[in-house]
Amino acid sequence: MSTIFAVTLITGAILALVICISRFKLNPFIVLFAVSILLALCAGMPADKVVSSFENGVGHVLGHVGPVIALGTMLGKMLTESGGADSIALTISRLAGRRHVDWAMMVIGLLVGLPVFFEIGFILLIPLAYVLAARTNTPLLKVALPMGAALSVTHALLPPHPATLLALSAYNADMGKTILLGILIGTPTAIIAGPIFGRFAAKRVPLDAHNAMADLFVKAERPASLPGFFITVLTILLPVFLMLAGSAADLVTKPQSRLNEFLHFIGNTDIALALATIMSFYVLGLARGFSRETILRFTNESLAPTALIMLLVGAGGGFGRVLIDSGVSHSVTQAALGFHMPLLVLAWLLAVIVRLASGSATVATATASSIMGPILVHSPTVSPELMVLVTGAGSVAFGPMNDAGFWQIKEYLGLTVTQTLKTWSILETIIAVCGLAFCEFTSFLL
Repeated sequence: MSTIFAVTLITGAILALVICISRFKLNPFIVLFAVSILLALCAGMPADKVVSSFENGVGHVLGHVGPVIALGTMLGKMLTESGGADSIALTISRLAGRRHVDWAMMVIGLLVGLPVFFEIGFILLIPLAYVLAARTNTPLLKVALPMGAALSVTHALLPPHPATLLALSAYNADMGKTILLGILIGTPTAIIAGPIFGRFAAKRVPLDAHNAMADLFVKAERPASLPGFFITVLTILLPVFLMLAGSAADLVTKPQSRLNEFLHFIGNTDIALALATIMSFYVLGLARGFSRETILRFTNESLAPTALIMLLVGAGGGFGRVLIDSGVSHSVTQAALGFHMPLLVLAWLLAVIVRLASGSATVATATASSIMGPILVHSPTVSPELMVLVTGAGSVAFGPMNDAGFWQIKEYLGLTVTQTLKTWSILETIIAVCGLAFCEFTSFLL
């Protein structure tokens, strides 16, 4: 497949998605499914493999994200119904001041994002963003975008996230140096893409007053008595601590021992969230005077609004899988190798291209680092640690529509497709560009 044809297919598919959803108001899931099928057929993919490719992409994404959304939404519902979210919101606004809640959410996002995937951190923190925005009369975008920027930066740049670990291995980089440089480069990147851009976007992208997901978590009246701040924070951070324990299991215990297996088990994403949700049923439910019937009603109510989100997230994964299986992603990536440029820029560009073609930041980092790893061996003057960081930065560029996260952001923040492109896609691109710029600047200093 020629590069021009591949780029034309991707461009046409993106334009078709935007026009059909924004202009003609068609159901996003139907549009994603139809565009994916048409793109695969136009790319010459055998007809009998087209649907299975889309289904595999949907299943792969929902297998990971589906339980996270369900459990995280239940936890968020308990957090808000008990008044726990109000307790945290009041404390944050008192400590940071109403004018600086966006900076506070960025810091929280950086801390929570260190050990967990972007999707998990977002699900854990979005109820807090809803309540904090409502209680401080702050635009939701001003609160949510800094949080999302921080989660995206940590996911892309810092271990122990899987894609970063793959890049560490491919480039034979030192983990300690990578973490140190990642913090130095990631912090100003998160500031620019978070509070600074968030304030800019909040003034220029007005949201509809009604947000179904926000209505699920924000009660009109604050409960008369609120749960303690520390027990509420502990409930939210329990999955974070459990996942940290799972990540550190091989360092603190003997591999394949019973304790090692136990730590890996409780550190599993789904298990950690399930344990935290069950804990919330008692700490924020029974202990607060709610009956078992009331808790059951809360959990049932919380799941209904997530149906469309799960469908769209899955469809985004199916679209990305079709791009890969049809060979479109491979054709564009191979063309990038023909460019002669500095290794840091080339690694970043490869990650950007794979990100746009596949939609997955993990696939982008893994693909670019596997290609650039052997080349780096012959360039001892280039820092392996900076190669890890610049590849991770490129892997989040564009926030494209074939990324499941695009649709997650759109639905939770109550955005249109156009508004999501103006806010989230630009935010992700700011992270990518700032990451490249700061890595290049650092390379001159080392």
